Amino acid sequence: MANGVPEHEVFKAADAVLARGERPTVERVRTELGRGSPARVGQLLEQWWEQLAMRLKGHALLPELPGEVAQAFAEAWRLALSHAGTTAEAALTEQQNTLFAAQTELTQERKLWEIALAAVQGELAEGASKLAQAELQLAERQGLLEQLAADVTDVRQQRDRLQGELQRRQSELEGLRAEHAAMQAHIRTVEDRAHQQVDQARQELKALGQQQERARREHAKQVAEFTTQRDALQAVVRTAEQAAAHQAGQVTALEATIAQWRRTPASAPPARRKSAKATGKSTTRQRRS
Repeated sequence: MANGVPEHEVFKAADAVLARGERPTVERVRTELGRGSPARVGQLLEQWWEQLAMRLKGHALLPELPGEVAQAFAEAWRLALSHAGTTAEAALTEQQNTLFAAQTELTQERKLWEIALAAVQGELAEGASKLAQAELQLAERQGLLEQLAADVTDVRQQRDRLQGELQRRQSELEGLRAEHAAMQAHIRTVEDRAHQQVDQARQELKALGQQQERARREHAKQVAEFTTQRDALQAVVRTAEQAAAHQAGQVTALEATIAQWRRTPASAPPARRKSAKATGKSTTRQRRS
């Protein structure tokens, strides 16, 4: 059964209208029911008229039914069928008009939705293009940040290597100083021993004098060599300290550049991106130099 008012309720309402001496119509049956659509009530009312004909026909076949009553029922049935057809056609026409109006409204709404959908699709396409551009810019900046991070890591490694070299050179310098101090102590010991042995071995004075002279010359030579090595090491230390200071300045500049890039928004103007790239290239050239 289709959705709507039940069949037996429509039939019962039609019987009630007919019992009051009125012709059962769609509006009267709907008024009797208090609900129901005209199409549904009209369809069931046609079935009610058919069943009424069958009921009247059954009553007409009874032997005790008078001929005048049977004729009156037949005439009522003919009129009812005629009225039911007219009512059904009117209900069908009304339903068709309603459906046509609904179709027209749906067509208009469909056009409006198509226009809105086209606008939304255009906005989505534009948004997708902007998103792709933003993702490309983000990838470029991410690559630049990674390159800067690699440069910072390289500079830090160079700084650590130079600091290690400086510490090694300082250790060597301390070792040379210790050796020089030991040599001077040894020379002083030899000189003291020689002075003590002068009185005891005058016969060896000349030999000892020559030996002492050779020792002094060797000492002077070693002192000169140690002094030269010390000056060279001091120059190396100064150069290493300058290089370390220069690398520390580059590290500071790179860290400032990275911080500036991180603070720069994703939609920065091209001029600012070019300036940032120029700063990064200048920093790289300074680091290479």
